Amino acid sequence: MSIRIDRIVTRGGDGGQTSLGDGTRVSKSSDRIEAMGTVDELNAQLGVLCCYMAQDTRTSGLEEEVRQIQSCLFDLGADLCLPDPDRAPSLTAEASLWLEDRLEEMRQSQQELRSFVLPGGSLVAAHAHLARTVARRAERRVAVLEQVPAETLRFLNRLSDYFFVLARHANNHGATDILWSPGRWHQKKI
Repeated sequence: MSIRIDRIVTRGGDGGQTSLGDGTRVSKSSDRIEAMGTVDELNAQLGVLCCYMAQDTRTSGLEEEVRQIQSCLFDLGADLCLPDPDRAPSLTAEASLWLEDRLEEMRQSQQELRSFVLPGGSLVAAHAHLARTVARRAERRVAVLEQVPAETLRFLNRLSDYFFVLARHANNHGATDILWSPGRWHQKKI
């Protein structure tokens, strides 16, 4: 499919309305536009994550995988922009199964979890945790919409799991994770 973008400034959204892919005009504050924007935000966060991954030997080999996820998010955004119940969704069960396989493969080499993990550690891990939280928010925003294929929600759900496991991978397979210590502020005054 060839895509051509002739201009960026259209002035069509200056009054608080925007167009969906089928030409339908909707408020920029609509649930659908909020969901599309959150998926776009996630994609931008993945761009930042890839920049850091390329500089980290522990994750540089996974950068292309995250780029593939970015393409999937564009497909998902296109589906959200064209809310036709008769249109076949771009993402199929295969995409979610691929994520499951990938995260399970990474998880196999990780240390056992003995507590909740505080977001942080390496720069890659911190950005993967941020991507995880944006993926969860995207899932919540998409879940409120009508006519969303189950596979779309399943893919977003798997994405947050994937980024959690990727963060642990970036933290030396969990060895340098920062674990939550309940009641820590009682134990040691900051």
